Amino acid sequence: MDKIENLVFDEERALYNLKNHIIENCTFAGPADGESALKETSNIVVSNSKFLLRYPLWHCNNFKILNSCMENTARAPIWYSNSGDINSCNLFGIKTLRECNNISISKCKISSEEFGWKFNTVNMTDSEIESVYIFFDSKNISLNKVNFKGKYSFQYTENVEITDSTLDTKDAFWHSKNVTVKNSVIKGEYLAWFSENLTFINCNIIGTQPFCYCKNLKLIDCVTEDCDLSFEYSDVDALVKGNIVSVKNPKSGKIVADSIGQIVLENSVYKSEAEIIINNKKDKS
Repeated sequence: MDKIENLVFDEERALYNLKNHIIENCTFAGPADGESALKETSNIVVSNSKFLLRYPLWHCNNFKILNSCMENTARAPIWYSNSGDINSCNLFGIKTLRECNNISISKCKISSEEFGWKFNTVNMTDSEIESVYIFFDSKNISLNKVNFKGKYSFQYTENVEITDSTLDTKDAFWHSKNVTVKNSVIKGEYLAWFSENLTFINCNIIGTQPFCYCKNLKLIDCVTEDCDLSFEYSDVDALVKGNIVSVKNPKSGKIVADSIGQIVLENSVYKSEAEIIINNKKDKS
């Protein structure tokens, strides 16, 4: 591969349609304020470089970005791109990664509103991310050892696996399908409403009114904290270690817990046939 190194680029489409190159220790910034520096590139490796201009990697195929930084002025930096490996980078541009396929992200620090929308296949490991909306309407997501802080996460996602992670969020997993979360902490309000085929294994779940209007919801050996008015109108199979603050009008299935502060069975729109088991005492709602 040919190499481009130690240069500054600020013109429009500076390296347009570049193929089979290494770009090392370069800066994309300057008075020309040009956009789309690496648009329509393929088979490139970018290392130890800095991006300050908009839309640098659109329609790129087979790329690596290593030890580089996309500053917050690098708006919408990676869109419509395929088969990428992003390692040890800082990604601070708004709307990073949209409508991309087959992307691996590791050892990155990310701060980006609307991160990872309409994605197909992403593997993220050992990373920190802050975002208002993350992975909206995306599919085939794998997260391992990820610390996330934000608000409206994983809405309308499908085929998600999360392990050994911390999610400090709100309204997570709304309308999502086929999600498995293991050995993780999920903190936030109104978790997983209108979802289908969600499984939480050995997780700590924190926050008000989780798991309402769910279909085929499973909790296995989970701990809940501050979870009041849980499981309203849900089809649920839950084994909770410790206490649930309150359960309200579960639709069907079984809920097992060491204790439940309050069971609310009133003003239900749907017939509630869930079995609730507390300390070997059974109440059928």
